Amino acid sequence: MAADKQNDVKVSLMEENKENLPDGGLGLEILQIIKESQQQHGLRHGDYQRYRGYCSRRLRRLRKTLGFKMGNRHKFVGKKVTVEMLSDNRYLLLVLMEAERAWSYAMQLKQEANTEPRKRFHLLARLRKAAKHSEKLEKLCESPRVDAKTKLEAQAYTAYLTGMVEFELQEWKQAMEAFNKCKTIYEKLASAFTEDLAVLYRQRVDEISPNIRYCAYNIGDQNAINDLMQMRLTGGGGGMMAEKLEALITQARTKQAATMSEVEWRGRTVPVKIDKARVFLLGLADNEAAIAQAANEETKEHLYETLLAECRDTIQAVKEELKTEAKQRERSSDGDTGKVSNLQYLHSYLTYIKLCTLVKRNESMAHTLQAKLKEPEADENKRGPRPQDLIRLYDIILQSLAELSTLQGLEDDHTFQKEVSLKTLVYKAYRCFFIAQSYVLVKKWSEALVLYERVLKYAKEVQSKAKSLNNSLKDLPDVQELIAEVNAEKYSLQAASSSLLYSPEEILVQFPPDFQPIPCKPLFFDLALNHVAFPPLDDKVEQKGKGGLTGYIKGIFGFGS
Repeated sequence: MAADKQNDVKVSLMEENKENLPDGGLGLEILQIIKESQQQHGLRHGDYQRYRGYCSRRLRRLRKTLGFKMGNRHKFVGKKVTVEMLSDNRYLLLVLMEAERAWSYAMQLKQEANTEPRKRFHLLARLRKAAKHSEKLEKLCESPRVDAKTKLEAQAYTAYLTGMVEFELQEWKQAMEAFNKCKTIYEKLASAFTEDLAVLYRQRVDEISPNIRYCAYNIGDQNAINDLMQMRLTGGGGGMMAEKLEALITQARTKQAATMSEVEWRGRTVPVKIDKARVFLLGLADNEAAIAQAANEETKEHLYETLLAECRDTIQAVKEELKTEAKQRERSSDGDTGKVSNLQYLHSYLTYIKLCTLVKRNESMAHTLQAKLKEPEADENKRGPRPQDLIRLYDIILQSLAELSTLQGLEDDHTFQKEVSLKTLVYKAYRCFFIAQSYVLVKKWSEALVLYERVLKYAKEVQSKAKSLNNSLKDLPDVQELIAEVNAEKYSLQAASSSLLYSPEEILVQFPPDFQPIPCKPLFFDLALNHVAFPPLDDKVEQKGKGGLTGYIKGIFGFGS
């Protein structure tokens, strides 16, 4: 709520000295205001409901501040902002917020319409209302009190919302005309103002461009599909446009899939009769090329997730066919011939693609984390990447490789099993390396040294086995680079641990040491005892009295004393 009030203060400060403004001096930074508001209030995470709530609260505050109340608590009385009221730019802001509230509600309904199709009718009504408010804003800005820049921004904003309405109605020609008008205005504004504002206008142009190309494709421009594919690689066309772009690409592949009838993998050709599998396999090479050409890690991660989602859906479709095939086998008298069926082999191939994609994605994430791990921490309070994060990624990779070795139809493919075994050794070496790094952080030197030795053992085993498998290491991390890094870590670790235990003079010693003569311990013998004469002790020894009854009686009466 405090942030909301700060935004209102920012706008009101623009009109603090409005009495001194000449005609045409009233202005409103329309695009800057809506972009800042959207980023601060939910749209960074795609939360349109939160942004809609912010617009409602801001409208309430503006009406209260301007005294522009719509009746009272008992009765609603509608009011319209007129040109005569334009003594304060907050009246323009009031209409802008009404348009933004209706637009955000429409986008919220668009998200919900994926599972509830009937909400599409409500979505179109809200979008039309947003466009109507924007037209009202454009008419108010035609007043001579409003500056030229604000007039142009209002026209661009209206063209954008009008294009959105036509786009949803699939009126491609009208939508394209509106978007082109919006794009032209923002390009002109970008060339006329400072760099800070120009960046904002160019971002808007980049957002609109995929919509324009999509409209062009639907009108009949077949070359537009190439432009859309290129925008997909650079991360353009986010949000709702991304969904339409993926649907368009799938539609184009479906038309080509009719010509695909079989696929060859590891020396065996299998027919592909399932349409979903045809579409997926046809676009596999394009998807892999798109991942390789991705402009940044975020785009690459998105493409990996898209490919994996398509692969999972295709595997599920093949599983359904496998169930039908199993029932047919039970009814037939042939029984199980022992050979893996074509459909089961296709399932193994698709599972292979999924697991290999998972390995590549996690390896890509591991490379990114490794680069960040070597960078110095800019903020000590912010947690950076740790070796434990990489250990988890390599655990997932090893789990995927373990599943690869159990694919049906490949149990007797010794070359395949050797390749999987070799890859497992490589990733075990990297996993072991980062476990050692985690021990170094807690100063457990001996455990880290033992693990470094195991890394070298794995790496040398990889090198010896790779000689029999041609091109098996071309897609794997460089083992030789790992060996060099381990040796460097070992030496620095040995030096660090030795410097803590000993002084520099004590580090270099000969072991085992040479023997040296030492004096023996002397032996003592008591020889004088045999020559000593001891004095008599008879008078010291007590004489025993005679025993018997006589002695007892004498003792009683004192006769013997």
